Amino acid sequence: MLRISLSNASRDELQRLRRQPRLATRVRDRLEMVLLSTAGWSPPRIAGHLDCCCQSVRTVLRDYQARGTAALSPRRTGPAPDAARRQQVSDLLCQLLAEARTWTAPQLTAALADRGVHLSARQVRRYLHLLGAGYRRTVATLDHKQDPATAAHARRVLDGLEKKRPRAV
Repeated sequence: MLRISLSNASRDELQRLRRQPRLATRVRDRLEMVLLSTAGWSPPRIAGHLDCCCQSVRTVLRDYQARGTAALSPRRTGPAPDAARRQQVSDLLCQLLAEARTWTAPQLTAALADRGVHLSARQVRRYLHLLGAGYRRTVATLDHKQDPATAAHARRVLDGLEKKRPRAV
């Protein structure tokens, strides 16, 4: 028989956690499993009450015995984050963004590939978001692309046109 016994302080802490308004449903169910077990309920009875599998209740109770309150919130799945790689990519992106030009995500992807880091454009956008890098706007004029002679001729033509006066009704 798997039963959990708690001290008064531990029981009070669980009761306090149980009353938190924004507690995830999964965590609330796990809390309920532990509290019902301390009240003398068996795992099959708890499973029937919470409409879940009996083995799930046993797993939660064993995990609570091993880890305590930390067992109430689910563990993160997957591998741990690679901090060294994240730092490497962030440093390279900072170097590229420091250049006096604007970049698109695919251009940054190609530039990173030249430096031995292979990411997709979507991953580059995620790194840019983590860095807080926003969009850099270019100047909205076309003065640098205009031919001065053509622009002067167009100004003379426009200055020579008269505005039509509206007809009197």
